[in-house]
Amino acid sequence: MSAARIAIVTSQAGMEWDTDLPLILESLRAEGAAATAVAWDARDVEWGGFDLAVIRSTWDYAERVGEFVAWAERAGGLTRLWNPASVVRWSSDKRYLRDLAGRGVPVVPTRFVEPGAAYDEEGMAALLDAGAVVVKPAVSAGAFDTARYEPEQHADAARHVRSLLDRGRVVMVQPYLRLVEEGERALVFVAGAFSHAIRKGPVLTESGVIDNARVPHPGVAPYQPSEEELTAALAALAAIPAAEAPLFARVDLVLDESRRPTVMELELIEPNLFLGDRPDGLKRLVDAILAKAGAAGH
Repeated sequence: MSAARIAIVTSQAGMEWDTDLPLILESLRAEGAAATAVAWDARDVEWGGFDLAVIRSTWDYAERVGEFVAWAERAGGLTRLWNPASVVRWSSDKRYLRDLAGRGVPVVPTRFVEPGAAYDEEGMAALLDAGAVVVKPAVSAGAFDTARYEPEQHADAARHVRSLLDRGRVVMVQPYLRLVEEGERALVFVAGAFSHAIRKGPVLTESGVIDNARVPHPGVAPYQPSEEELTAALAALAAIPAAEAPLFARVDLVLDESRRPTVMELELIEPNLFLGDRPDGLKRLVDAILAKAGAAGH
């Protein structure tokens, strides 16, 4: 039997900075697979020559989301793509939070503002309410173009909203949940089953500042989630519009003011899975990839 041909899909930035990438490749090769790192936008790639393509560190997708989704649909027609193109399309825009909320999943309350929406000062004030808020685009990665604002900074928040709208971006406005300062929880799942979790420090440490060079995962430490946190994360996974569980998923949680676990994001495209210190998590992922590649060969 020939070795399974597996593409681990990345980007130019991923080739340089993804610390999980060499671990995955080495582990797959140790199991006899022909595993190769391939940038999603590399020219002249014969995607049909792979038994399986696994999206991992396509970290520039949010800047070219239409192009990326089109690539996923094209590649998914030539080989088995995980996570699949339909999931990529759905999860590339954080308006999926509406779907999660509609399924009863506890999510951070979110208002979406579409380009072309006319917001005068009164309308903007109603949008921002009276508390601290977070403003960000609905298509983004790594807290890009994201900032939080205290009530006395709402004029700055309004300018941020208008700036994004003027660039044709859908805007999200959320309350700033202060218990995030106790740490975000990131729960990693492989083939639908819980694998491991980390807790990291808050990202938006300074109000009124858009810092696109900030560290996206400060102070990472191993974490054991509570049953309530696992329940919230599993509810989010169950709401994904797909027939099969995703190959990988990361559910980011924060505590609301009543200390209830609340979903911030459901990461299904290129999340950091924090495998460096979790050989058990690496093994689970590699085993799941090999199982998908084996299924592709039958």
